[in-house]
Amino acid sequence: MSLKDMLLALCVVVAWGVNFVVIKLGLQGMPPFLLAGLRFALVAFPALLFVKRPAIPLRWLLLYGLTISFGQFAFLFLAIRLGMPAGLASLVLQAQAFFTLLLGALLLAERLRWNHIAGIAVATLGMYLLATAGMADQTAGGITLTTMMLTLAAALSWGFGNITNKVILRNHRVPVMSLVVWSALIPVVPFFACSWWFEGSSTIVHSLQQISLQTVLALIYLAFIATIVGYGIWGRLLSRYETWRVAPLTLLVPVVGIISAAVVLNEVLSARELTGAAVIVLGLLINVFGGVLSQRLLPRARFLS
Repeated sequence: MSLKDMLLALCVVVAWGVNFVVIKLGLQGMPPFLLAGLRFALVAFPALLFVKRPAIPLRWLLLYGLTISFGQFAFLFLAIRLGMPAGLASLVLQAQAFFTLLLGALLLAERLRWNHIAGIAVATLGMYLLATAGMADQTAGGITLTTMMLTLAAALSWGFGNITNKVILRNHRVPVMSLVVWSALIPVVPFFACSWWFEGSSTIVHSLQQISLQTVLALIYLAFIATIVGYGIWGRLLSRYETWRVAPLTLLVPVVGIISAAVVLNEVLSARELTGAAVIVLGLLINVFGGVLSQRLLPRARFLS
């Protein structure tokens, strides 16, 4: 990977890591479903006027938008609104990698390797440590069983979206930005409907009338920086390089998320939370690099024997 592309990749990683802090700031002035609906409305309009609709069946576009956009961010925004720390949300959401593996094995008959199973087992232990941190340590603000399960539900939705994306790309040649922009149109109505039903029309009107500059900037960041620019650059990198060169860089997203949350939001992790976070990162590392490491060590072991 060239130095220019490496810097672009790191910029995307930073943008996606800071994204969780921006969500937290945006939710200070607006309820979650309304904020998410406005975010995807800004992604779709006016971009869809300039981006050609992807040549895929409508059912796949609907499924992709309802999983990776509506499901993921409905659960994530609600979890953060209920107190899930932004930094830890960026880490727990990476469970999408494990859900994608399990769903791929279940729905697409893909093979699970030893490092996938080991990574899932280790990361599950880390999730357990985080989920019980609030009960074990009074300083563990925001982490409850409810917020943990909501964040894992967001990761599961992302996993379903990844499987949908894989099926789409396996059968069709679809530009990344075309899929991102047009699928953003799908969750807008469900989000606004949920906002009206759960948050109430009076809350919607008050939030729009009293919208702050912080909320406006958060929406701009979420729609244009994290989504359009981020996915646009990431899609370009994936088209130019092998997946194994690009994908592991997402391991840095929760690192940026935790650091930026500590700096901007003064989020402090308890000892139990730090332990859980470290165990989850270990599980992610085993999942991503375990297979490569075993392939390199096996020939050496055979040579020595």
